[in-house]
Amino acid sequence: MLSNFENEILVAARLLLGGAFVFAGLRNIQNAGFLTQLMTTRGVPQARLMLWLGIVLQIVSGGLVIVGIWTALAAACLILFLLVATPMFHNFWDHQGQERAVRINGFVANVALTGGFLALAQAV
Repeated sequence: MLSNFENEILVAARLLLGGAFVFAGLRNIQNAGFLTQLMTTRGVPQARLMLWLGIVLQIVSGGLVIVGIWTALAAACLILFLLVATPMFHNFWDHQGQERAVRINGFVANVALTGGFLALAQAV
């Protein structure tokens, strides 16, 4: 029965996965000052430039995933983004208590997103 909706399921997956990154990129624009400072304290060279490159990558790759253009390449770019950003922003090993739990949740969510992008890249 699901095979009758295979195309619709793939469209929904592209919309949900890509949309999450377009939204996150737009949200990161609003938090650019804080994120730049955080990246600087983590030793990221040219933190402001790297942040803006990441934001552009999130929005452009997320948009490409949504519309289904160069989907495998866009998914690969977002996997790379997740591999870099996850340990930087969800470093649960440096925290205790509630803050640790919050960061573990973010880490696990990004691992799941990585899996979703791997599946999406294979499906196209």
